[in-house]
Amino acid sequence: MALKAHEVPRFVGRPDMVAGIFLAYGPDAGLVRETVQRLIRHLSGDDPEGANITVLDAAELATDPGRLVLEARSASLFGGKRIVRVRGAGKNLVMPLTELRDAPGDAAIVLEADNLPPRDALRALVEAAKTGRALPCYPDSDETLTALMRETFNQAGIRVEADVVPVLREILGNDREITRRELEKLVLFAAQTKTLTREDVLTLCADNGMLAIDAILDATGGGHAEKLELALNRALAASVNQQQLLAMLTNHFAQLRRWRAEVDEGRPPRAVLEAQRPKPHFSRLGALEQQLRLWSDPALATAAERLLVATSETRRRPALAEAVLRRTALSLCMQAAQH
Repeated sequence: MALKAHEVPRFVGRPDMVAGIFLAYGPDAGLVRETVQRLIRHLSGDDPEGANITVLDAAELATDPGRLVLEARSASLFGGKRIVRVRGAGKNLVMPLTELRDAPGDAAIVLEADNLPPRDALRALVEAAKTGRALPCYPDSDETLTALMRETFNQAGIRVEADVVPVLREILGNDREITRRELEKLVLFAAQTKTLTREDVLTLCADNGMLAIDAILDATGGGHAEKLELALNRALAASVNQQQLLAMLTNHFAQLRRWRAEVDEGRPPRAVLEAQRPKPHFSRLGALEQQLRLWSDPALATAAERLLVATSETRRRPALAEAVLRRTALSLCMQAAQH
């Protein structure tokens, strides 16, 4: 029997059979593993510690596929539910599973596989079997990922700011294992305070190097000297190249100048930013909008000249690159603060 992807979470919570062949497959390896773990937990019943679970790799069965039949039909020495878990399942298991499909006994055979096309022999066998359940595991959608985050935080009793979930959604990909790991990290972080902010999420989950660079750009353009010093210290401690930072500052102020030209034509700063493709990360929109209001076109032209001189100086005297970077960034930061 083939289940739809949206039916799988409910099924593994309350499986409609306790013996037979269960196949979890799909492109999201983390979700496949999580599905199998949840299924086994429920198949174990009231005595999970007493369950007799054997874990095999498909590679082990490649030369001896009959071992799967032997393991599935072996009586448990100490009682408890008999569960055989096979990782990396593939077509080489079709023959022994055909025998088990016709006489499944009391064992549960739980298979983990990669993404399988509809005509795959293993998938077709399980879908056609009365004692088989095929469980597709596809990457999280925005809806399922959002629901997972809210459920995780609610269960831990953690109150999150309104923009925590949207920020986290943009940071995370669609690998369930990575998502779980990041959520566990956030829950542990907030175990005592029971609160999470956007800054917490960015600090703990975003790419620290990129986060520090964005902070440098926005602190410089926004006139925030203390934030600039902290961000520079973080980036340099992470071995980010000083000339790379100067190049990114140059690009940032050049971009501000292009946007400022549109503002001078009568468009509101927020509308200019919203129209960009790709659009700046929404967590930076407020800071960028402020910078467009602070800097005029002549001031941005002067900033570009200053950055060009600084870049030339670091190339001629590499040993002074950090000092030049700090001096130039702080000078631009102070210029923004005076507006």
